[in-house]
Order: sequence, then C-alpha cells, then structure tokens
Amino acid sequence: MDNRPEYVGVKGAAVYLGTGERFIRRLVAERRVVFYKVGGLVRFKVADLEAYAQAGRVEAIEVRWHGGRAVA
Repeated sequence: MDNRPEYVGVKGAAVYLGTGERFIRRLVAERRVVFYKVGGLVRFKVADLEAYAQAGRVEAIEVRWHGGRAVA
C-alpha cells in the first residue's frame, strides 16, 4: 500500500516542488496551478503538481561549438 497522500497542503506542495511556501501561495493567487478549496483550506492533488512541473520541462539540445561560439 502507498503511504503517500493524494492531496497535500501549501507546505506539502512546496516540499514536493522544492520551493518556498510563498511561491506556492503566489501560484494560487495568480491561478497558475490547479488547487482545491476544502472549507478555508487550500489543497493540491499530487498529480496536478506533477503536471505543473512537467509543463515547465525543457528538453536538452545538443550544442556544437564553432569558432568559440555556440551553434544550435
């Protein structure tokens, strides 16, 4: 059985994304991440946090050098 919670609070979201709580609160205020209101509490589904992180993924490229300059 998996002991990881399906929903986390602001502190848990910050730990999951490796950021500060202030950043998470800004994401909520700007509606840049999916969140759920449970009474007066803000909760995040771990799958939604993972989707947010994956949306910012940048693929690596091969960089070649020619004459001391990078050429993509």
